[in-house]
Amino acid sequence: MKKIITSLLLLATSSIISAQSSLDSILASVLKNNKTLAAYTQYNTAQTLQYKTGLTPSDPVAEYDYLFGNNTAIGDQVEFSITQSFDFPTVYGKRKDVSESNIAQLEFKMIAQRQDILFDAETVYLEIIYRNKLNLYYQDRKNALEKLVTDFKTKLDKGDGNILDVNKSRLNLIEINKLYNENISTASQLHQHLIELNGGVTISISDTLYPVAEALSPFEVLEQEYEKNDPFRKILEQEKIIAQRELELRKALWLPKVETGYHYQGFLGETYQGIHAGISIPLWENKNIVSAQESYIAYTDVNLQSHINEHYYEIKEMYERYFSLTVSLEEYRKIFDDVSNKLLLDKALELGQINVIEYFLEISFFDDALMNYLETENEYYKIIALLNKYKL
Repeated sequence: MKKIITSLLLLATSSIISAQSSLDSILASVLKNNKTLAAYTQYNTAQTLQYKTGLTPSDPVAEYDYLFGNNTAIGDQVEFSITQSFDFPTVYGKRKDVSESNIAQLEFKMIAQRQDILFDAETVYLEIIYRNKLNLYYQDRKNALEKLVTDFKTKLDKGDGNILDVNKSRLNLIEINKLYNENISTASQLHQHLIELNGGVTISISDTLYPVAEALSPFEVLEQEYEKNDPFRKILEQEKIIAQRELELRKALWLPKVETGYHYQGFLGETYQGIHAGISIPLWENKNIVSAQESYIAYTDVNLQSHINEHYYEIKEMYERYFSLTVSLEEYRKIFDDVSNKLLLDKALELGQINVIEYFLEISFFDDALMNYLETENEYYKIIALLNKYKL
């Protein structure tokens, strides 16, 4: 137990450059190999092209009519026309504005997708480090209990021990073996998830060091920086911009459409040709569209303000949790700097000053505290990762 405690404390204060380098390389690998990001990149390309369609006038229309007459003296009638319709000129500029806004929105959504995937990978990485540290702890406890069982059996064989001590030690060993195997299984599942995020490319993590934890900025600075770079806020802001430009487009569509072209007619041996012109009269087609869009703009504004308010308090809650964990972690580290209690217990058991039941009862308090320390440490690094998610 002394060995594992010393190791864990050294890991908390020893070189963290390799851990940071390992995390950086893993995130770079996930960014390169992740299938979801690759698919979303292709989707963005397709959507960009889609948003660029429909910005030009409609295709011209050519029509030809040959009408057979039943009077040979009159003959047949021939008509030919080619026409081109146009929206009011300002419509095309408004359509382009909407298109460009939608294309910009794709980039914000891509950033949000990237941050979610990289944060998922970072969280899994931190959890694997926690599991690796637990593995060291369980392995040390297994070794200690196996030795204890052997010692008690030896004493029993010599007539100096009793079967109750042997059985009590065996039961504790069974419990530790169970926890050890469950931890290995959980670590394996975490590795599989990380490999999935890495596009199927194998990653194996044996790190027991957490990456460097940089001091966080004051809350006001951090909150402003987070909000400035928050892709979800940018998505909502862009949604409002798109809605406003859609409104401008809807209003422009109320303006008349123009149609012009060439018309030819042949009848009774005579030919007639000239220009064709037409104009739409906007009465019913766009009824309520402008009002509906204005209502949608109001919704996007309320939705944005709701997100800003909600996100502010989420960040504040995380920040306060960070300081709470910092205090708890320091208290745990001070306690575990002194491991004399465990050594005294071992010595007392060896000299027969306490029995096995008392020994395991005291050890359980010590072990519970160590487990809580490791859990607090893991949560501490995860909350830092969450507060720095906007940097991914």
